Amino acid sequence: ERLNKCMEAGDAREIHLLGCFYSEGAHGLPRNRAKALELWHQAGELGIAKAYHNIGYAYRTGIGVERDEKKANHYYELAAMGGFATARHNLGNAECRAGNWDRAIKHYMIAAGGYSDSVKCILHLYKHGHATKDDYTNALRAYQKYLDEVRSEQRDKAAAADDRYKYY
Repeated sequence: ERLNKCMEAGDAREIHLLGCFYSEGAHGLPRNRAKALELWHQAGELGIAKAYHNIGYAYRTGIGVERDEKKANHYYELAAMGGFATARHNLGNAECRAGNWDRAIKHYMIAAGGYSDSVKCILHLYKHGHATKDDYTNALRAYQKYLDEVRSEQRDKAAAADDRYKYY
């Protein structure tokens, strides 16, 4: 009920969250992937980059829609332009699958400023001769800068108490 009120008021975060609940059939809502996609589109248009990522993921995996790599990448691009690092990482993955190493590295480098898996991917590319030592070093520096910016006493306490809250 609270979410519906927020949704009616145009609260983008709540619209996104309600879409997640419909996608999973959580909190007493029926699983309705079509409704989830509708809500994620609305949240994306209101500025929630993660909503576009969720749509891209649906198209990438074929969950609730027909699998479509081109549409998946389109929505990942929208999410990446909105600053969602995981979407940028997924664009790097798509470029890797296509053998476009330079483009993959560029996406991973951007995502490394907030997503550790991108650093791991650059390391993997380096080990297989597709990236340079400088690429890997720069990715590590970008990720360390991110950690320095988000580090706080509260986050450290939460991470020490429960692995789910680790941000490093």
